Amino acid sequence: MKFLVLNGPNLNMLGIREPEIYGKKTYKDLVEMITAYALKSGLEVEVYQSNHEGDLVDKIQSAYGNYDGIVINPAAYTHTSIALLDALKAVGIPALEVHISDVGKREDFRKISFIRTACVKTVSGKGFDGYIEALEYLSKNIGEGKC
Repeated sequence: MKFLVLNGPNLNMLGIREPEIYGKKTYKDLVEMITAYALKSGLEVEVYQSNHEGDLVDKIQSAYGNYDGIVINPAAYTHTSIALLDALKAVGIPALEVHISDVGKREDFRKISFIRTACVKTVSGKGFDGYIEALEYLSKNIGEGKC
């Protein structure tokens, strides 16, 4: 199975940005963890990060016909981007929304997710492990025809 893991704005600043919320591990640490899990699990995974909404839309569109599933942490675009929602709906690839922090326990505006309606599930507040949970969920459920 082949998955695209998308990360939105400022996630490249992990380890620097608000470590009391996001922890001290870096974006490089996150990519290495995902890559190691994929290798161990026999999955093919591409990890991509951009601070630009249009780049993320382009990447979602390019996933059509090339990936079995998408794991997406849209970061701040979660709460603002109809464009990402529309791109996910357009490609029709099973997608799972991930957030490192528990957005439900943060500012009120972070509780709103435009992306969620195009996703089969949301994993929030589990740190980097949320990405692994997302990949496990998608690979199991796509494999069983449940997504």
